[in-house]
Amino acid sequence: MKVALIQQKAYNTKEKTIAKTVSYIKKASKNGAELVVLQELHQSYYFCQNENSDNFDLASSWEEDKIFWSNIAKKYKVVLVTSLFEKRAAGLYHNTAVVFEKDGTIAGQYRKMHIPDDPGFYEKFYFTQGDMGFEPIDTSVGRLGVLICWDQWYPEAARIMTLKGADMLIYPTAIGWFDEDSKKEKQRQKEAWFRIQQSHTIANNIPVISVNRVGFEKDDSKVLKGIRFWGGSFVVDAGGETLVVGSEDEEEILYAMLDKTKTENLRRWWPFLRDRRVEYYQDINKLYID
Repeated sequence: MKVALIQQKAYNTKEKTIAKTVSYIKKASKNGAELVVLQELHQSYYFCQNENSDNFDLASSWEEDKIFWSNIAKKYKVVLVTSLFEKRAAGLYHNTAVVFEKDGTIAGQYRKMHIPDDPGFYEKFYFTQGDMGFEPIDTSVGRLGVLICWDQWYPEAARIMTLKGADMLIYPTAIGWFDEDSKKEKQRQKEAWFRIQQSHTIANNIPVISVNRVGFEKDDSKVLKGIRFWGGSFVVDAGGETLVVGSEDEEEILYAMLDKTKTENLRRWWPFLRDRRVEYYQDINKLYID
């Protein structure tokens, strides 16, 4: 199966950003991609750099956005993984991935479960923790274990998706550096980000698709100096082999071919799921073992 990862910048209006995204989807479809994955909150700039209640207005088009991307998936006949700002009710918002089937129907949704709250990434101000659990989404190209960004760092999420039969893990992402960080620190952060996700493929024998944005984005608070999103979108196959990696500063479509038989073959030789000692794992349900 051919997958396409769309790594792009945010433009100064939603309309310009979406137009660019659609042009990439069109190209990916023409080049034979069956599955197209977009980056986290791909319709706008990364607004979580500050706490501004006006930014909740970005979710006001939630219902219209779903209709729009449904039509795009149908027009280009692709399974499309989007990442949208959901307004569930007044004062209740989620960071939500919506997956569309090739005919435009909604195959499923996932609400981001792990919500960060760090300098420049004030997501707890905007997003309520997800309440849909870790449920793979069935599509015509396979069972997709869709997670979002901060979820990348939690092996529990990857494992549960695997135990529920996910064929692959998909992470729409928005992560970057602060320019004032040292070169060594930047490299350390990016390598850790890649390695934790690569480890999910090896521990679970399923591929990982991770799509990150690029470009420098500055909020309007004048408190922070902005985030330089490091791109680096990638696909790692079920055995941990890197199939493709994006640049750190360029928009691009990344393509990879996924071998659906590799998981079965690997698990015959590395039966990690067979040898789990589930009767001794109860402590994992505790926040911390004092």
